[in-house]
Amino acid sequence: MSQSAQKPRIVILGLNGHIGQAAAKAFIAAGWSVTGFARSNRMPIAGVDFVAGTADSVPDMRAAIGDADIVLNALNLPYDKWDRGRAEAQLGRVLKALGRTGKTLLFPGNVYNYAASDRALTPDLPQYPETPRGAIRVRMEEMLLAAARRGDINAIILRAGDFYGPGNHGNDMFGQMILREIGKGRVALHHDLDLPHAWAYLPDLARAFVALAERRGDFEAFARFNFAGHFLTGRQILKVVEDVAGHPLRAVPLPWTMLSAMGLVMPLMREIVKTRYLWENPMALVDPRLEAILGPGFGTDPAESIRATVAPILLKSRVAA
Repeated sequence: MSQSAQKPRIVILGLNGHIGQAAAKAFIAAGWSVTGFARSNRMPIAGVDFVAGTADSVPDMRAAIGDADIVLNALNLPYDKWDRGRAEAQLGRVLKALGRTGKTLLFPGNVYNYAASDRALTPDLPQYPETPRGAIRVRMEEMLLAAARRGDINAIILRAGDFYGPGNHGNDMFGQMILREIGKGRVALHHDLDLPHAWAYLPDLARAFVALAERRGDFEAFARFNFAGHFLTGRQILKVVEDVAGHPLRAVPLPWTMLSAMGLVMPLMREIVKTRYLWENPMALVDPRLEAILGPGFGTDPAESIRATVAPILLKSRVAA
């Protein structure tokens, strides 16, 4: 019997997003049967069965989920569309689509749930969000907890820092902020180059989701895990980016003033500015239980992962020039 026949099917809601794409590739590589759900098959992945539908439709999602044992909720609204209950409503539709089936829902968490004064983020750390966006994320996790307590589903939350990785076309904080002007010889970093920040290399994060999915029977009905990822200073990032570029680069401050001005007319920029406290207050994700599950040597060397991320963006900037 083949490896794929021995493993269950996973449905990835939001196939076209950062996590959706990375997770689909990781689960396929691990021998899983993968179904991807999105409005369109914008970035096809070999081996993924695609189902078209909208996350606004419970019947669409229910049909895509079918008899699958496990679902990854990779749906995510734009930053400026989370308010007025829209983020909670979207998750509510996912929970309705799952029903009272006892299926396992994988859910990507983030650090918005915590206060700026928190330094070591453990899975059991009390959550006192710094911003309205953080309060939304807390409420969403409370929805998952309530569903698990009712016995409707099993929920596994995997929390991580800022995403980065190859193939995202610069559509993340790493590409949009740090490397925005790399073609002009500039790298945007926090003014204190020795201040660390939590990053999650998407291929590694996706493999962590696979590891948890394969061990899901070992966990409580509602389980939280924190993915340490790479806790890197601006100086460490700058050195690797310079190595890839092949020449020195100028470190410039993150453009918070410019983004604030843009936020007067652009809601998305206004919401991004509200994350500034995350760059000025180092938050390390800590989880010995997850480290034991993943095992020693898990994860890509940060220098290698930064090179893989920077090289295509640098090439694109040179072609554009």
